[in-house]
Amino acid sequence: MKKISFILSIFGIIGFIVLQAGNKTTVADANHEIKTLASVLQDENILITGWSLYARETLEKDDVNGLVKDLKAKLPDWTWTGGNGSNHGEIIAESKSPGLQEKIKIVSTDTNGQIHTYVMYEVRGQFWNKNTEAFLSKNLPSIIFDIFRGNATTFSCIEGEINDKIKSALPVYKSKLLKAFNAKEVEGLEEDSFISVSASSPLFDNSLSSEHDMNMQLGLRKTERLGAKTTIVVGTPIITIEY
Repeated sequence: MKKISFILSIFGIIGFIVLQAGNKTTVADANHEIKTLASVLQDENILITGWSLYARETLEKDDVNGLVKDLKAKLPDWTWTGGNGSNHGEIIAESKSPGLQEKIKIVSTDTNGQIHTYVMYEVRGQFWNKNTEAFLSKNLPSIIFDIFRGNATTFSCIEGEINDKIKSALPVYKSKLLKAFNAKEVEGLEEDSFISVSASSPLFDNSLSSEHDMNMQLGLRKTERLGAKTTIVVGTPIITIEY
């Protein structure tokens, strides 16, 4: 477990670096990426139990009040908290509907006397169906356009469960999934009940960075609690949720 925690902490550090620098991508790329993740998993008969898309951009200090005012006008049904009329601190807007949760966060931090402000958008869904695809195709582009001033850094993740009737070992599932994504393993960790893999797949355009030739991560976990099952999390270019 200590080894797993260490490896995951390394992935977390890499993720933080990406969130600070990141690859610039468009909402069209993000839409394509999350739909590709879902399509591959569905082709492998994996039940999708959750998905998320995260986008982030750095803001100029003077843009905060104008952005908040603009978003409140365009999103009157969202719940807004924080801010208190200041450019500093944390402002949060949330919207919830059946099977879907959206959140906007505008965060300002003081680092050695310099104010750095970020705007972040996250949407999470519990199901993958026609309504999900309609949201991604119709609603997502407009809200991304409303929130971000330039091209946002985006990350996509899918969670799922594997039909465990055959009770195959985790390395078998890993090999099948890497093959399904036409992916080449870059680095990874394997334990009896847990596998984490960083890989490179031609299905996704953006690499982690010029120093890291990878554009997807795969996590597999087998648990005996509350009934034996194998869960999977896959993300591009990295997994941004706890697994």
